[in-house]
Amino acid sequence: MIQTTGVIPMPKISGDGGQGNQGAVLTLRTLEALAHAKGEMGVTELAGKLGTTKTRVHRQLRTLLEQGYVEQSEETGRYRVGSRLISLGRRVSEASNLTALAQPHLSKLRETLGQSSVLSQFEHSGARIVMAISGRSPIEIGVKPGSLLPFHNSAQGRVMLAHADPEFRQTVLERPMTATTTETIVTLGPLLQELDKVRSQGWATAPNQSAIGLNALAAPFFDASGAVLGAVGIVDLVQYLPPQPHPEQLDAILEAAEGISTSLGYYRE
Repeated sequence: MIQTTGVIPMPKISGDGGQGNQGAVLTLRTLEALAHAKGEMGVTELAGKLGTTKTRVHRQLRTLLEQGYVEQSEETGRYRVGSRLISLGRRVSEASNLTALAQPHLSKLRETLGQSSVLSQFEHSGARIVMAISGRSPIEIGVKPGSLLPFHNSAQGRVMLAHADPEFRQTVLERPMTATTTETIVTLGPLLQELDKVRSQGWATAPNQSAIGLNALAAPFFDASGAVLGAVGIVDLVQYLPPQPHPEQLDAILEAAEGISTSLGYYRE
């Protein structure tokens, strides 16, 4: 895991920060700083992190704001990554062949735990399974590539929804939810509590939610902009994958998710 703290190393910038290579370097570093930030950043904070003047940073932000690569809060006046940069990050992630990037991590997950491992991608209708590797058990437990799992009753869907944009999450929660078992959560209050828990702990399970006796464990991965792009998970019977997973299962799934995120250009502070 790569961390960014303090001043971001960059060439010394002199003269007009909006001209030539120096201006391009400052633009890129400004976008990197905002993308890595946990929240919004002000001009003074950005200038200190980038090792340049507030005047140059403000000039860069004004241009990036006009082009939609950054957004400015009306309440605080501070800046954050804009929708155009987020969209660009998603397109780059998709073009980089997600399955090829994730395959080594998925294979390691399967070899470590011996359970079926799956890769799913975020869609507006749910979690789309894009890759699956069978486990070592003689009894086949898994999901088929191409399957679309609902947000409310699957571990993959829950972990994506928990980390999705709040407005999108609200839209999903207003949709009708179908109970596929007697234990499926289909009421808003309990599901919101579950999503809060998932967001806090960084992983999700869904025992007996889609089928009695079946469970899955999933953790999210993120693209370069910090947006949730999908989830990596394992699937098995509840007797082998309990509602509270074993420590080695959690360690393996979180390591796989972090590895995929890093391959996609995501860096967590």
